[in-house]
Amino acid sequence: MTLNKEIIQNLRQEYRSATLSEKEVNPEPIGQFAKWFADAMESKLHEPNAMTLSTATKDGKPSARIMLLKGFEERGFIFYTNYLSRKGSEIEENPYAALTFFWLELERQVRIEGVLEKLGAAESEQYFHSRPKGSQIGAHVSRQSQVIASRDQLISTMTELEEQYKDVSELPKPDYWGGYVLKPTMIEFWQGGQGRLHDRIVYTLENNEWKIARLAP
Repeated sequence: MTLNKEIIQNLRQEYRSATLSEKEVNPEPIGQFAKWFADAMESKLHEPNAMTLSTATKDGKPSARIMLLKGFEERGFIFYTNYLSRKGSEIEENPYAALTFFWLELERQVRIEGVLEKLGAAESEQYFHSRPKGSQIGAHVSRQSQVIASRDQLISTMTELEEQYKDVSELPKPDYWGGYVLKPTMIEFWQGGQGRLHDRIVYTLENNEWKIARLAP
């Protein structure tokens, strides 16, 4: 089915829930993100930690996918994945990446740009063992992003591992699985506004200090 182009062109939503002022935001972007993330949690949004991770090859070919944020602190934003996946391969050759959060119900978006670094093995292992046992098994089963013959192959391997580790609560962390931290150099907060006059407040890191500015919508 092909939709009439005018139907798509006329899709629009008026934003009107709040405003954002550079005079009122936290002087540090992580503090401002913490406030907005708390708002998203309190609003009981479905998976408020869902984000788009955008990476690129060394020659600039981009790719993006939805990930789950697993922590944030002064050093940056943390997530975990398979190092041998497509994103892992791209990060290995080009560590520059971007995160995007979109909380539709709050009419808010956050864009983050920075450099990715692997977490230490001990930190990755600690998180790995905090996961449900099924998720630990899944990390062993899936050679993420690789072509496989069928879903039956995955199920068969999972069944074998479930039997192998039935008497233990923790599996060894695979060497190819672990965490990254995105150390931000730019964070932009977007609040939807009436008449498409959205509020955009951007923090940029200059000489290890955060500068705040307003951008035109």
